[in-house]
Amino acid sequence: MSLRRQLTLSLITILILFAVNVGTHFWGSYARNESMIAYRNSVTATQLSTEVEQLLEDQRQQILILATLRETTDDQLGDAELQRAEESIQTINGKIQKLGRLSHNVTELDFEHLWEKSSLLLKRWLTFYRNYNDPEFQMDMNDPLPFLEVSQRLKQLEQRQAFIAAQRANIIDRTISLTDRITVIAFFSSIFLTATLGYFLVSYTNTSFKSLKTGTERFGSGDLDYRIDDINDSGELGALADAFNDMSDKLRNAIHDVHKARDIADEANAAKSMFLANVSHELRTPLNAIIGYSEMLHDELGDTQEIDRAQFQQDLDTIIKSGRQLLTLIDDILDLSKIETGNMSLHCEPFNPAALLREACDVLTPLLRNNDNTLQIDDLAELPEFYNDAAKFRQIFTNLLSNANKFTHAGFITVSARELEDQKGWVEFTVRDTGIGMTSEQVARIFNAFVQADSSTSANYGGTGLGLAICRDFCTLMGGSISVESEAGVGSTFTVLLPSDPA
Repeated sequence: MSLRRQLTLSLITILILFAVNVGTHFWGSYARNESMIAYRNSVTATQLSTEVEQLLEDQRQQILILATLRETTDDQLGDAELQRAEESIQTINGKIQKLGRLSHNVTELDFEHLWEKSSLLLKRWLTFYRNYNDPEFQMDMNDPLPFLEVSQRLKQLEQRQAFIAAQRANIIDRTISLTDRITVIAFFSSIFLTATLGYFLVSYTNTSFKSLKTGTERFGSGDLDYRIDDINDSGELGALADAFNDMSDKLRNAIHDVHKARDIADEANAAKSMFLANVSHELRTPLNAIIGYSEMLHDELGDTQEIDRAQFQQDLDTIIKSGRQLLTLIDDILDLSKIETGNMSLHCEPFNPAALLREACDVLTPLLRNNDNTLQIDDLAELPEFYNDAAKFRQIFTNLLSNANKFTHAGFITVSARELEDQKGWVEFTVRDTGIGMTSEQVARIFNAFVQADSSTSANYGGTGLGLAICRDFCTLMGGSISVESEAGVGSTFTVLLPSDPA
């Protein structure tokens, strides 16, 4: 459970306990108030019953006296006395009615019996007063039965009211005791629950923050493989732990990328350093030949002896050959520089690819004799005319044929070409040799600039590692591609796929 849910649940629980306390207080107050009202009504009814009983007794005594006087004397009842008697009876009747309003459901039947008997008694007494002065009126007022019945009903009602008052008093006491117990229990429960929830929240939060602190310290010390996974929280703390773990993953990946980029940069620097060493060697070789033969010819011209014209011509040919070799190397470096800066462009023109291939093969003829290699050219007559960059086309196959001859001794070099049947306008050229071949690791980096198949290649065979990189870039620029298949000790096959029209 998340920290926010735990806090919310704790708050709701405390509010519920508080509401229980408040509800218990109001319920107890209401119950006490209702019981007090019923108790006061019961006490008032008891007092009123006693008062009514006394008024009935007084009224009966007065009627008995008047009945005796009426029989023994001829005195008349005056109007004022009659009015006072009627008022007294009305007062008794009103108090009995008030007693009925104070009655409960329990005493309702007792009051109805009282009301029935008292109504007859008061009506009898009222009739006596009104006919007191009539000599013909006769009524036995000494009969105690009606009065006794009313008195008995009144006593019964009074006893019932007293019993109800005692019950109400007991209910009030029990209500007060119950509400006090509930209040005390709820109060101590609130304290206990609040303390318990606070303890667990503090313990849980403290444990979670300790885990986060440990994780950040481990991350800060460089242990990016450490994971904060001991926080069982799906809320804020869990999200914070996940964020730290994600940050660790990203930092580890970033550091890995930095190390990888550094390794690549180191490899590139090493390759460029090797390239500079190879280029220096390749530059020094023709330059030494040019300088050496030039100095030798200069010395021969300074001698008085006759010049050997044939040897002189041969030495000049060596200087020219070395100069062209130097120029080719410089052209390769300039071409790669143009390609990397994006300044290399196509100069499209119509040309016959078969003728250019044969020219490249013819140029290779002296080198083939030096390595005792045999060149085979398949039928190229059915190739379509190209509209592309002829110079780059010639340079691609000059480099491929030169490499094939350089790494092959007493072997075969085969040049073939065919137009693809399923792709109209695309021609596949193949240069295959039976030379030293390459491993899969060497094939993976053979087209990279400044890189040769093996570190010993330059020492054993010469070269700068630019030829195949230039071939790849030229093929891409002309709208095609180049690939290689090779096996160490068996030979290599370079395949060039070019469109006859790059548009």
